[in-house]
Amino acid sequence: MTSGAGNEPQPHSAKSSFGAKQWIATLLTLLVMVFVFAVVFPSLGDYSEAWTAIQGMSTGWVIALVVITIGVVIIYPLPLISALPKIAYRAAFAVRQTTFMIANVIPGGGAIGLGVQYGMLNTYGYSAAPAADAVGITSVSNTVVTLALPILSLIGLVLIGEASSTAVVVAVIGIVLIGIMVGAIAVVLRSEETARKVGNWLDRSMSRIFGWFHKSFSFDLATDLVEFRASLLTVGTRRILIVTGSNLIQQLSGFLVLWVAILAIQGANGSVNIAEALAAYSVARLATFIPIPPGGLGTSDAIMTGLLTNQFGMASSDAMAAVLIWRAATYFPQVFIGIGTLISWRRKRTKAVSAAT
Repeated sequence: MTSGAGNEPQPHSAKSSFGAKQWIATLLTLLVMVFVFAVVFPSLGDYSEAWTAIQGMSTGWVIALVVITIGVVIIYPLPLISALPKIAYRAAFAVRQTTFMIANVIPGGGAIGLGVQYGMLNTYGYSAAPAADAVGITSVSNTVVTLALPILSLIGLVLIGEASSTAVVVAVIGIVLIGIMVGAIAVVLRSEETARKVGNWLDRSMSRIFGWFHKSFSFDLATDLVEFRASLLTVGTRRILIVTGSNLIQQLSGFLVLWVAILAIQGANGSVNIAEALAAYSVARLATFIPIPPGGLGTSDAIMTGLLTNQFGMASSDAMAAVLIWRAATYFPQVFIGIGTLISWRRKRTKAVSAAT
């Protein structure tokens, strides 16, 4: 992670080679997806029965899902707009949709998406410093929300008396992890010297771990932490809260798609209530931290279906149908839009470079 304090970092290149690691990651992704959709999913429910349930949805529910899906697409740029208040919605839309497409289609595409994101922001008039601040704060706040949502949902289940002992243990572990994260950020914010000391300790620890595998650790976490601290101070507490709130809204919009799909499949008086659905959704989203497959494709779906079925008693084929609707509505529209925004941006950049030359 880089930031705009002190010496301004150079923008990351928007070009990345598709090397051996990417090919290996692609192969692993294909193997995981085949295993999930050909082995795991059939063990959880029946595809034909799920398709029958989807076909049985009323026109009203289909329209509701279309409207909410459009809302998800419209809301998605909000975190970047919150981090860069002066950015135009059209520019933020292009950056966020392109980044979504790369991160959720290309195995291990996070680094590639980061480079493209810097390149696009530079095209829209943002130098490396404010771009790095915005990207860093947006990413950190999104991570906090992704970790906090399952904890909050599990605490909710505990309060209404519907949580298992496993859920209680997971909630407690989650609270501890969030506490450690908040405490670490507070320590880093104390002073630049403290941030550098923590970073140096992490560098030594990671170098020792990498040494066990006869690998070299080439990152400079001390500098990264100092720059991250500067990013937090530059953006300010109020802005961080706004960015975190917008990330929360963005993630809950995805959950709304799942909840409406559940209502459309099982009806308002079904076996799964909204608290249980939120727990299944938020816990399954933790799979997005695993870079293979990208965006938790397949793994999140299987976890979500399994929780709805085995933990909360939803009919297996109905759960599969609802999750497949959620995946189709929150994945494919933004992937296709992201392809379009990437092509459009590259054409504009090529014209701008030609004109400047």
